[in-house]
Amino acid sequence: MEIKNAKYEISNAKVEQCPDTKVPEYAFIGRSNVGKSSLINMLTKRKGLAKTSQKPGKTLLINHFRINDGAFYIVDLPGYGYAARGKEQRNDFRRIIEHYILGREQMTLLFVLIDIRHEPQKIDLEFLDWLGENQVPFAIIFTKADKLGPNAGMAKVESYKRELLKKWEELPPIFVTSSEKSQGRDEVLDYIESINRQMAGTSGRDTDINE
Repeated sequence: MEIKNAKYEISNAKVEQCPDTKVPEYAFIGRSNVGKSSLINMLTKRKGLAKTSQKPGKTLLINHFRINDGAFYIVDLPGYGYAARGKEQRNDFRRIIEHYILGREQMTLLFVLIDIRHEPQKIDLEFLDWLGENQVPFAIIFTKADKLGPNAGMAKVESYKRELLKKWEELPPIFVTSSEKSQGRDEVLDYIESINRQMAGTSGRDTDINE
């Protein structure tokens, strides 16, 4: 799949204020400073579409980006696990995230971003367990693969797989990406396209996503 156009549409803190559409939404979430905005910009090939910042915890709202004239949306969710936030603000963010993930009918798949440089983190594993308990469809995207060599990166991924398989019977889809080198772009977009086609009930011949 190729993204022909991508446009920022709206930011808000309430699910009921999200766009009133029936098209699929693919949401992106991860720990603060995981490279979420950079990944969205890489996928859409629109530098500056999602605002990046050197300061962790910059994304404070649910941000909707309209893709291919409304064929689907990419949604940028607030990052979790930013310790510098106060307890009240962390609770507010948790409510925003939970209300969107569990209450938004259009939320088709959640991409959970994980920095490939780190060993499995408790906060990420707990979040993935929560998704499983609530039967939320998700995939994992490892970011910043360019920061490690190929062998070191794969070793980190395998470490995460082993940790997940201690509790999970099967693994979710897993992608390895680098926003700097556009690594993994085709794989992620092709996966989104395959879901769009399944939802549309077509073999792909009648869809205009690639045109």
